[in-house]
Amino acid sequence: MALIFIRTAIIFVTLLFVMRLMGKSQIGEMQPFEFVISLVIAELACIPMADTSIPILYGIIAIITIFVLHQIVWLLELWFKPVKNIVSGKPSVIINKNGIDEYQLKKNNLDVGDLIESMRVAGYFNLDDVYYGLYEANGSFSALEKEKTASPSLSYLLIDRGKPDANNMSVCGFDKDRLNKFLSEQNVKLKEVIAMTVNAEGRCYFQKRGEKYKILQVEVNGEW
Repeated sequence: MALIFIRTAIIFVTLLFVMRLMGKSQIGEMQPFEFVISLVIAELACIPMADTSIPILYGIIAIITIFVLHQIVWLLELWFKPVKNIVSGKPSVIINKNGIDEYQLKKNNLDVGDLIESMRVAGYFNLDDVYYGLYEANGSFSALEKEKTASPSLSYLLIDRGKPDANNMSVCGFDKDRLNKFLSEQNVKLKEVIAMTVNAEGRCYFQKRGEKYKILQVEVNGEW
């Protein structure tokens, strides 16, 4: 027991030292390669702690090797921008002046619901609350917000890339016939709609594929 305690303490101190050398990003929001390195280091640390038949020096050398590789990648990113783009990725502009960029949405394996959730976490509750919305390389969401146009009600996503949400439609007082009528008035087919949201005030964000979004006014039941 004492041997395991001592081995664990040594590995802990080594990890603490190495993670401190790697910088603040290791304890904050990490780039993809830093996240992978953290996982690998955690796995390497567990093996010598649990298995006393493995010399503890092996674990320490493996952890230090990962640290050296981390520094090499960091220097390459610093000196050669293409390397940084390949290893860590680039920010993706998901929302631009025309609305949602569907290509960037697909590229990042997201749907409109995921985007709306990220915006809510960042404090934006309508798709048109920002001029630009970006997913940074570390996965965080950033935005250039518009002048405050806060709405006292929450927007519901009725159509997400051509797929209607029956539950949200019911909340907003839309049924299939009414939705089809609305789309007909806009001269748009369901599969051509990237996003459609409605709030309790009847404020509707509507975007057709390949076109700039519109802000429309519709009648709602106002019960939410």
